[in-house]
Amino acid sequence: ISYKLPGGYSPQAGGYPPQAGGYPPQAAGYPPQPGAYPPQAGGYPPQAGGYPPQAGGYPTQAGGYPPQAGGYPPQQAGGYPSIPPAQGGWGGAPVGGMLITSFSPFQPGGGMPQGYPGGPAPCPPQGYPGGPAPGQQPMPGYPGGAPAPNPSMPGYGGGAPATPHSPAINRGYRGAIKDHPGADPLRDVEVLRKAMKGFGTDESAIIELLGSRTSKQRVPMVAAYKTTYGKDLFHDLKSELTGSFEKLAIAMLQTPAKFDASELKEAISGAGTDEACLIEILSSRSNAEIREINQIYKHEYGKTLEDSISNDTSGHFRRLLVSLCQGNRDEREQVDINMAKQDAQKLYAAGENKVGTDESQFNAILCARSKPHLRAVFHEYQQMCGRDIVKSICREMSGDVEDGMVAVVKCIRNTPEYFAERLHKAMAGAGTKDRTLIRVMVTRSEVDMLDIRQVYQQTYGKSLYTAISGDTSGDYKKMLLKLCGGSD
Repeated sequence: ISYKLPGGYSPQAGGYPPQAGGYPPQAAGYPPQPGAYPPQAGGYPPQAGGYPPQAGGYPTQAGGYPPQAGGYPPQQAGGYPSIPPAQGGWGGAPVGGMLITSFSPFQPGGGMPQGYPGGPAPCPPQGYPGGPAPGQQPMPGYPGGAPAPNPSMPGYGGGAPATPHSPAINRGYRGAIKDHPGADPLRDVEVLRKAMKGFGTDESAIIELLGSRTSKQRVPMVAAYKTTYGKDLFHDLKSELTGSFEKLAIAMLQTPAKFDASELKEAISGAGTDEACLIEILSSRSNAEIREINQIYKHEYGKTLEDSISNDTSGHFRRLLVSLCQGNRDEREQVDINMAKQDAQKLYAAGENKVGTDESQFNAILCARSKPHLRAVFHEYQQMCGRDIVKSICREMSGDVEDGMVAVVKCIRNTPEYFAERLHKAMAGAGTKDRTLIRVMVTRSEVDMLDIRQVYQQTYGKSLYTAISGDTSGDYKKMLLKLCGGSD
């Protein structure tokens, strides 16, 4: 479907992303004001050619994320531009008003994160700045191959309401850490070695280095270190650093999929199962990311993720996790509003409108449908029965399955809001849940950290930067603040 946007499209000098505002619509826009959704019966977002965009589309590679040489996203020769094009540029676009979560660059090999930082934008941003990436056809219908965002999304033609989803805010790359121009792993490891050699450790040099490189610039340091010094970088860091700072540095040097796999393993086999961690990872990553996590998990731990989950959980909660770990969710961008209405009715019939609850109907819809479709379903559900889907789940279910379903809904409905809440809970009350804090800061720093910071400030009345400063200390605090990026 090729849309002609009102007023044509005149890219400014900067190429992609076009005007401030552009695509993706911002995180806060979900759920839309009553009535604002769906934008239209047809496809969403308007892409000529639908999804997947085209041969060069997403997921970009069979290999895991980030691809070894060079990482995600599909690169122009030489990686993606080392300096993000004017305000933002490459990186994860929220889809439908929320960031797709994927770990982007973070995503080592794999589709960046839908889920991770940067996640592949659905229909990955066609050739980053101004023009399709190599091997991708420009999209028919748009000058220069960039999907033409329309800042406030006043309507994609096709019966879209004129009400914008939300105020236009300059989008583009929403991560806090950007590629360091001219970073070279061989030079970087000399800095690390010098910081650890001799008496004492120069922690500030380690913080400065790791905190100014994206995942795909950090990960190659591990091989470069071994090549240069014949020593294992993880082993050396573990012997020089301690506590949460050590855990954070180790997390930052693993590929996103490898880190996710190790977090899932710990969540399952640690003392007591960390159900929230399982749901967080499995509901925020893209199919490509989940499949890569599955491969790494089996390779590292000798059994499948599904078997580990099955042995450690039970009942409907087990079924929810097993469904999510298949990495088989529909990823089409188009939303059929009639289908969304039908699904909303099915959920109502399976919960509020019957004695008892049919959890398997919730499972089928929440785990298989696409994220943009589910956002429409949640909106239709609210319109239909006047109650938020989360409240219905809380009334109808209990225990792990209730927590799990609520988390899946929150994560899909508004990913930055979900992660802001995860961070707030990790730091609230006595003691800090450092595992959660480290995981969220590392995995979202290149995906939607700017949106998370914005939501955090609005929801909790203080900036994420201030919250971290008040709750952590020392080198650990300094490194977390690097991942946070700035105060709001």
